[in-house]
Amino acid sequence: MKAIVFKRYGEPEVLQVAEVEKPIPKINEVLVRIYATSVTAEDPKMRGFNHPPLLKFPVGLMFGFKKPRNSVLGIEFSGVIETVGSAVKGYEVGDHVFGYTGLGFGAYAEYKCMPENGLLYLKPENLTFEESACIVNGSLSAMVYLMKKGKIKNGDKVLINGASGSVGTAAVQLAKYFGAIITGVCSTKNVEFVKSIGADVVIDYTKQDFTQSDEKYDLIFDTIGKTFMKKCMNLLKPKGKYMLTEFGLTHILAAIFTFLFKNRKIIVASSNFYWKKEDLIFLKEIAEKGYLKPVVDKSFPLEKIVDAHKYVELGHKVGNVAISVK
Repeated sequence: MKAIVFKRYGEPEVLQVAEVEKPIPKINEVLVRIYATSVTAEDPKMRGFNHPPLLKFPVGLMFGFKKPRNSVLGIEFSGVIETVGSAVKGYEVGDHVFGYTGLGFGAYAEYKCMPENGLLYLKPENLTFEESACIVNGSLSAMVYLMKKGKIKNGDKVLINGASGSVGTAAVQLAKYFGAIITGVCSTKNVEFVKSIGADVVIDYTKQDFTQSDEKYDLIFDTIGKTFMKKCMNLLKPKGKYMLTEFGLTHILAAIFTFLFKNRKIIVASSNFYWKKEDLIFLKEIAEKGYLKPVVDKSFPLEKIVDAHKYVELGHKVGNVAISVK
C-alpha cells in the first residue's frame, strides 16, 4: 500500500511517498481503507522532534531520540471498513467510520487497522470524509477542557484565545452549544468568520489587548499558548478557570498550587488521555444536528504532504488542513 514515511527527524522534506506492507487485522480489529486524514499541530512536532523541553525526554523514550521508531504519522482519519476480524461484532464491511489512531499514529497511509473498542465510530452522515477526519482531534481537545475540566454551563462567560484554529473553532461551536456567552480572540482577517461560527464578541488581537479589559470570565481557554498567566488570572471571576493546551513546568506547578490553595484555578492536561468512544458518539450526534461543523481551510492530496506540513507550520491556518488519501 502507499504511505508517507519518514526515516529521520527534520524539515517537511523528510516525508516521502513509499510502498509499505498492507496491515492484516487481528481477530478483534477492523481494517479501514483510509479516505482522509489531516495535518494536526502534533504531526509537524513529531516530524521535527520539536517538542517543549518538558516533553522532549518522554517523547524521545517512546518514539526514539535519534530517529523515529514509527515511520508513518497521522492521528485522525475517516474511511471505509474493508475487512473485519472474526471476533468483531459492532462493525461490518462497508461501514463509514472516523476515529483517532492514538500514539500508534499511522493515518498517513491507505490502510490502518483499528481495534473494535478503540477510538473509532460510524462517521457523521452529513459530513464528508475530509470533514469527518478533521472533527476528531480539535473537537475532542476542546471537549476535555470545556466539558470535563472547565465544567462549562449555560450562561458562562468564556474567552477563547486562538478562536480561528483547529481547537479554537471547535471550542467556539461547543461553547455555543452549551449556552455560553463567547468572546473569541483572533487576527483581523478572521474576525467576521469567528462571529459566523458563534462568538458573541470578537477581539482583534492586533488592535486590542484583551487583558486590559475590565471584563470578567468564568473560563479563559488559551488554545495556542500565547497568553500570560498572571494577566489572565486577574480576568477570572471567583471560581473561574484558566485553561491552556500549551504549557510548561511553571504552568504545571501553578496548576497544582491553585488546585490546593486558590479559588481561581489553572488547568493543564494532556487532553488525549481523557478521550473515550462515547465522546466520538457525542460529536457525531451534535454534528448531525447541525451544532458542530469542522472547518477545513485547505485540502491536499496525500502526495502533497510536504506542502501541507509547510502550510500548517506557517501558523496561519483557519481550522483544519485535510489530506485526501482516496
